Amino acid sequence: MRRTVFPHKLLPWLLLAPQLAITLIFFYWPAAQAFRQSVLREDPFGLSSQFVGLANFRKVLNDPAYLNAAQVTVVFSVLVAFFAMTIALFLAVQVEKIVRGKGLYRTLMIWPYAVAPAIAGMLWLFMFNPSFGTLAWPLRQLGINWNPLLDGEQAMALVVAAATWKQISYNFLFFVAGLQAIPKSLLEAAAIDGATKRRAFWTIVFPLLTPTTFFLLVVNTVYALFDTFGIIHAVTSGGPGKSTETLVYKVYNDGFVNLIMGDSAAQSVILMVIVISLTAFQFRFIEKRVHYG
Repeated sequence: MRRTVFPHKLLPWLLLAPQLAITLIFFYWPAAQAFRQSVLREDPFGLSSQFVGLANFRKVLNDPAYLNAAQVTVVFSVLVAFFAMTIALFLAVQVEKIVRGKGLYRTLMIWPYAVAPAIAGMLWLFMFNPSFGTLAWPLRQLGINWNPLLDGEQAMALVVAAATWKQISYNFLFFVAGLQAIPKSLLEAAAIDGATKRRAFWTIVFPLLTPTTFFLLVVNTVYALFDTFGIIHAVTSGGPGKSTETLVYKVYNDGFVNLIMGDSAAQSVILMVIVISLTAFQFRFIEKRVHYG
């Protein structure tokens, strides 16, 4: 293997400096500030503060509203990750069967990923608005009393659908790339041996896709926990009755709306620990089932 030798020892650090600065300013510095604020009790204007230790954490963990947000987050994250990955895998498999127009099909599938989360949420809200939504009218004709602005379960279904639709394109790209990397000779050999397409998929294709699936599992979990804030804010604002208030949205509500800085900081630290622990668990236990060929 060829080694790269830089003419000056300082040059590698200069090349890394922009990325290191971005990581320090936008990741480590906010995390450090969150840890500092989580052990303080501050007034909304930051004019005075008092060290309270772990009191903010105890208050948050004993708050029924926070426990409700945790339950909502679990349900929301599982549903979004499952449907976004399942539908994307199905579409990726189907596109491989297309002979003509495959490039156009892929392009149309990728487009939704360019839509901002808040815009995606507004699109779904306009389509399913109980008063003037174009897709709400057929639901009423079917006898469904559709009103996600008042019904918590319907609101959850709406934000899950919007978040899933937004993420399908991302998953689709990686699944298509994974399918193209599978040697065609394996599928041809399976067909010669008499294996059906369904059996070939579950015994050959899916096991070889497990590295891609594992990567997307981690990415979709983080997406559901953090990147869906804009969708929830645009569609339901955490309502009705906090039925769609996730952990990240509660951090925003307590910190930026209600100006309870200590509680909001403690919640962000807890959420950070949850994400790190969940990612470590996925790498430690789920990765063992991944086949890298």
